[in-house]
This record gives sequence, structure tokens and C-alpha cells, in this order.
Amino acid sequence: MTDGAALPADPAIDGFWAVIPAGGAGTRLWPLSRRRSPKFLHDLTGTGRTLLEGTWDRLAPLTEGRVVVVTGRLHAEAVRAQLPSLGGEDLVAEPSPRDSMPAIGLAAAIIERRDPDAVIGSFAADHVIRHEGEFREAVREAVAVARTGRIVTIGITPTFPSTAFGYIRQGASLSVDGAPQARTVAEFVEKPDESTARGYLAEGGFWWNAGMFVARASVLLDTLDRYHHDLAAGLRAIAADPSRLDADWAGLEKIAIDHAIAEPAAADGLVAVVPASFSWDDVGDFASLGVLVGAGSTPADGVTVIGDPADVISVDASGLVAARGGRMVAVVGLDDVVVIDTPDALLVVARGRAQDVKAVVDRLKASGRDDLT
Repeated sequence: MTDGAALPADPAIDGFWAVIPAGGAGTRLWPLSRRRSPKFLHDLTGTGRTLLEGTWDRLAPLTEGRVVVVTGRLHAEAVRAQLPSLGGEDLVAEPSPRDSMPAIGLAAAIIERRDPDAVIGSFAADHVIRHEGEFREAVREAVAVARTGRIVTIGITPTFPSTAFGYIRQGASLSVDGAPQARTVAEFVEKPDESTARGYLAEGGFWWNAGMFVARASVLLDTLDRYHHDLAAGLRAIAADPSRLDADWAGLEKIAIDHAIAEPAAADGLVAVVPASFSWDDVGDFASLGVLVGAGSTPADGVTVIGDPADVISVDASGLVAARGGRMVAVVGLDDVVVIDTPDALLVVARGRAQDVKAVVDRLKASGRDDLT
């Protein structure tokens, strides 16, 4: 299977809308990703397209332009510049971060008013997906199940015992036309320790939770109303009268979609999963980015380079190097190192400690150095 760029165009799915939440600062990818220029606005994998543009490219064949992007006001102008085909009313700018449920829920409420029968799918702006034909087939199956009234998630086949992702435990098979892989969700499991994750892979029937949700817009909001009535009512009120956004937004409950809907609805038997085997990564840190950039490429003198290899000299070294500071970067005698050079900050970290980069950002904030975050 080749990547989606080499595949013929897929026919669009009738009545299907894509929601792209474009938020977060990507603090584990500092100093490449910053509060004012987060990772979804960058081409991190050398494709020539940013992560946001890549997400648009994957979804465009399925939606015929029915896409709503939700981002922070700080990033609205950059999103608009990267997605010139995005409709004028299809960019929603949050006054402040309220986590994923208010962002996705507001988009659902806006779409519900435009198209009461719409099925929506939420797909984060900062994920990397390969084998895009398989991705689109999984979306088609998820839409077929969503039309039966369930909330559907797409489960990713785990390839190693990750402790960085949540897991989905599958239940019984479902009989839905057009969705032969669909099963009920028995439960969503929080990020496990390594021993538990190994057990999941040995047992089978567990999938990585990539945070992809597909449902009728009305079902998503009615389910939210069941568990968080005030939040659902507030989102529908803003969609009905957008002038209320500034006044009402800060008072909305701050909660992730997993906790607001997915977990309680799964416990009530309302959620389905479509297992999928396409390659997926949320680019959560420099260790995963190094794998993505290095896939299919030849490292320059032992290191994988983000950007121009001519800006990097490596002698008896291995790891990941980004030379973005306008100067030569030389690495000598270091194994599994990450070196990220930018005009105002330099990061050097052991690749095995890549998850700890967030602690640097936390310290910068604590010391008042918001100019660097």
C-alpha cells in the first residue's frame, strides 16, 4: 500500500464533515514548537507540508470542503494562511483553551445547525498518518457505524508496548453494513505502565486510542448533554448566537472529550471501535519524531537531520539534529542524542529522556521567561 498522495481520489462521503482541533503548544517538542508557533504549524517530517496541511490533505477527498477548524485566536491568522481553501465561517477561534470537549463540541453545535443530519469526524491537526488509503477506509467504516446512532472511535493497531498512549479494549462484534471490522468498546484504559502494556499486546483485543471520534453531530451533543448538561447547553447556545462566544466561553467546563463522553458512554455500551492498521503517530516528542523523519531515509553521518544536512557535521554520533539557528551544528562522540538549535534557544537531551523536555518549558514559565515558551 502506498501513501495517500499516490492514490486516486476517494469519492466524498455524503453528509460527512471533518472537525480539526488545532490546539496545544507541543511542549515536548520545544524549542521547535512554541506557544505562538505550535507543532501543527510546522513541517516537521520533511514532506513540504505542515502537520495541519497534511491533515487537511487527508480529509479533503472525503468531505468536499466540509471542514471546520477550531484553533486559538493566537493561531487563527496562521491557520487561515496555511488553509486558503477553508471557508470563511469554517474557522472557529477560541478565546482561550478549554480542552478538547468544548472545542469539538462547539464545532459539532455549529455543524448541527447547518446540517442537522451531519456525521462529523474529529481528527487532530498534529498527527502523522501514512497508508492514507487505509485511513480513509477506516473513516468510511466509522461513518457507517455512526449512522446507527453510536459514537465511534478508530483504534490503532499497537506496534509496541507504548506507555505514552491510552488503550481501547474491544468488546463484541457489531453487524453493520459497510463496517465489517466494527466492535463495541468495552472500556477506555488510561496510559499503562510497560508491564501492563506488554500484557495488552500479548492478550490482544487492545488498540491505541488516537483520539479520533466519529458521530452524528446531534448524537455527540445529546450524549454530552446526558453527562454534562450545562456544557452541552452552553455550546448549543453559542452556536445559535455567536455573539455570546466571548462572554460565555470562560464559564464552560474545561474537560477532554475522553473524560466527558468516551469513557462514560463506553461504560453505558454506546461506543464502537473500528480497528485500523495504518501507520499513525501523534509526534509526542523528539524520540518519535526521530523515527518518523528517519523512516526511509539515510542518516547523515549517523544522525537523522531535520532540515538541511549540509548544516550538520556528525563524527561518531547518532540521534536527531535540527539546525534552525542559522549556523553549523557539530556533534561528536554522542549516541542517541537530540540537538535542536534555534535562533534563541538550544536543546541538548538524551533521546531516552525526550518526554522530559516539557519540564524545561515548565521551568521557563515559572521563571517568567514566557518569551521563550
